[in-house]
Parts: sequence; C-alpha cells; structure tokens
Amino acid sequence: MHEEERLVNVHPPEPLIREGNTYGSVTRKISGAVLTRRTPRGWYIAIAAGFLLVMVLLAAVSYLFVRGVGIWGINIPVGWGFAIVNFVWWIGIGHAGTLISAILLLLHQHWRNAINRFAEAMTLFAVSCAGMFPILHLGRPWLFYWLFPFPDPMSIWPQFRSPLIWDVFAVSTYATISFLFWYVGLVPDLATMRDRAVHLWVKRFYGVIALGWRGSARHWHRYETAYLLLAGLATPLVVSVHSVVSFDFAVGIIPGWHSTIFPPYFVAGAIYSGFAMVLTLVIPVRAMYGLQDFITARHMDYMARVMLATGLIVAYGYVMEAFFSWYSGSPYERYMMVNRSFGPYAPVYWMLILCNIVLPQLLWIRKVRLNMPALFVLAIIVNVGMWLERFVIVITSLHRDFLPSSWGMYYPTIWDWATFTGSIGLFIALMFLFVRLLPMISMFELRQLLPWPSGNGNGQKGGGA
Repeated sequence: MHEEERLVNVHPPEPLIREGNTYGSVTRKISGAVLTRRTPRGWYIAIAAGFLLVMVLLAAVSYLFVRGVGIWGINIPVGWGFAIVNFVWWIGIGHAGTLISAILLLLHQHWRNAINRFAEAMTLFAVSCAGMFPILHLGRPWLFYWLFPFPDPMSIWPQFRSPLIWDVFAVSTYATISFLFWYVGLVPDLATMRDRAVHLWVKRFYGVIALGWRGSARHWHRYETAYLLLAGLATPLVVSVHSVVSFDFAVGIIPGWHSTIFPPYFVAGAIYSGFAMVLTLVIPVRAMYGLQDFITARHMDYMARVMLATGLIVAYGYVMEAFFSWYSGSPYERYMMVNRSFGPYAPVYWMLILCNIVLPQLLWIRKVRLNMPALFVLAIIVNVGMWLERFVIVITSLHRDFLPSSWGMYYPTIWDWATFTGSIGLFIALMFLFVRLLPMISMFELRQLLPWPSGNGNGQKGGGA
C-alpha cells in the first residue's frame, strides 16, 4: 500500500519521519544526494531549462539597457506594468520560507524540520528575482544606489515619504535577515558535509563555509542563541515587509488601491502563493531524489492545509473589496469594481477568481491533499492565480482612473514576457544549483525527530555524522 493511501486510512497520522531510519541513515541519505549519489536526469533537464531562460533574461535586460523602458508596454496612464506586478509576486513567494522557518520554529512545530531548508533557499532566490524588477523599472538602473541615503555633496537624499523608498529598506532588511537565518542554520550540516567528503577540494570548500564548526557544547549554545534571535527578528518581517509593499498601492488615491485592507490582505496572499511555490518545487524534487522517508505525505497535508486557510483569507479580501466599493458610496470605487468584473480585463479577473478561490476548495478533500499529482497541479494553479491577482490590482486601477479622457489600455510586449519568464528561469537555476551543492534538508534537525538511540555505549544523542 502506498504511503498516501495508508495515511488516508490510518489514524492517528504517521510520524514525521518514516520508521526504520536511524541517525546514520538520515545523514547518509541526505548528504549522499550531494556527495556520492549520481545526479538524477531530471536535475539536468531542470537546470538546462533554467539556464536557457536565464539567457532569455540576459538578452531582454541587455536590450533594455540599450533602448530604455520604452520597449515595455508601459504608457500613460499605465506607468506601472509587468515590472511591479512581478516584483509583488516574487516578494510574496518569498514569504513562505520565513513563515516555515521562523514562526513555526517559535511555535515548536516540528513538521517544519524536513522542509525549512528548502523554503529558506526559495525565499532568498525569490527575493533576488523580486529586487531585480524595481531596479530595471528605474529607467537608469545603474543609478539605483541613489535610493539609499549616502554622503552626497549635492545634499540630495531620497524622498522618505515615498513608499518606494520604504520598499528599498524593507526588502533589503528582509533579504539580509533571511540570508543570515538560512546560513546560520546550514553551519552544522556544512560541518557534516566536510567530514563526509572524500575529495580534498570538496573538504576544503565545505570546511571554509562551515566556519570551523566542531559540534562542541559552546558551539551548540551559541548556535541556538543566534538562531532563536534571528527567528525573533525574522518573524515581524513576515508581516511588515509585505505590508510595506502593499503601501505602494494603499497610500495612493487611485480607486482600487486606496484601501486599509491591503496590508493584511497582501500578507495572507504572500503566504498563500509562497506555500504554493514550496509545494510546486518540493513535490518533483521529493520524487526525483527519493526523499519520501523525510518529506512525507503528512508534510504535504499540513502545507495544503495552510494553503487552504490562507486562501480563505484571500477570498475574504476579495469579498471585502467588492463590499467596500459598494458601501463607500463613491462612484469611482463602484466603477472600479464594475470595470474589473465586466471591463476589457474581465477575463483576467474571473480567471483569478477561478484559480485562487474556486479550484483550491478541492483541498477540503483529504484524498486530494494526499494525492501528489493533484496537489502539484493545484499549487501551479494558485501560483498562476496569484500572479493574475497582482496584474489586476496594478493594471485595472491605472488604465481607467478618474478622467475618462485619459483612459488607455495596457498590452505587454514580447520584452515584458521575456523578462518575466527569464526571472522564472533564474529562480529555477538557482534552486537546482542549491539542491546539487548543499544539503536540501536539515540533517541535524531531522535527527531530532528520531527516538533516542539505545545501545551505543556512550549515552550520547548522536552518531551518523
């Protein structure tokens, strides 16, 4: 009987790690995926596709540097196009990693141990993709450092009342804390990789980045203190960063943007799309590397439940948007909702309703949550729906605002699509390079889920390093 079928029919649920695994087997299987095991064919296919799309991205960005942002479809009145849509989408995807790592750590949710490393890496690469778009949107991206306050002989500083400047500080802080949290969590496993490596240059590589870790009591004490502090710092960032991103819209007076519901609505949407991306990546990698012992169907069930819960919050936000547009009494707000529902971009709006609200209701069914192909398809659908949501928020509010004589349509060009698909390729390439070079699952945290070993003669909790 397959694991998924067994989990459906057995109560209470199985352990978070399959029985029969030992300290040594956990270390051997996870480190072996990098050090000794042959690279799966699927990895080569994924990395080739990723690098092909990276070449598309480089071509699009190079042409942008030569010709300027006029190659995109932005115009008057739609001054924000794919660049801002993709920025908000990528930032949202990055939030699941911090939620899984920091918040679930503070809440002592041990099911995070098998997926936190993967989610943290996803956060870093998603934030990298996100940060690229506002810089390209500047028009003169080589002057991006003007957004930071630095000693300037002209005494020209950034406009701190602009939410775009708030974005710079929020995203850079989020990226810094996320990197430190990810790297500190890696250090004990990097030392294990160093000790198990055979080739000298591999030992030296992991030895340098392991920072001299020896696993002493002093090392563990300092590690746990630093890890807990970073988790405490990262937790408020989950809420604050995407709230600041939502202020890009909420502080404006454009109908459809000027709403107090945007901060919580954006945070819920970020976690929603983030968990969908985690599932999109984990399901094929789990099958490719045979990690069903560690990333069990129970993990998938929990992630699907979180995705369902945040999806319901997003659905509530959609209902409140419609209610506020009616209750406000403003003809502009009411027309904004009518335009979204029945205007030229109406198919996009109804498609996002289908992807983000209707189809994810299948997650109420336990058999769907434990069916890996179905869960994978639903995760992709949610990712598409959340991108469409950002498109609707940005475009439909700008293309028809207060003055009918200034209305216009936005049509993305081939360069818009090339930049977007290229960023997806960059994300895929970085993720699969991470999978190939570093342990994708936290070995020492996963070993904590195993029963205390007996009969090793020394009374220590360990072995297998």
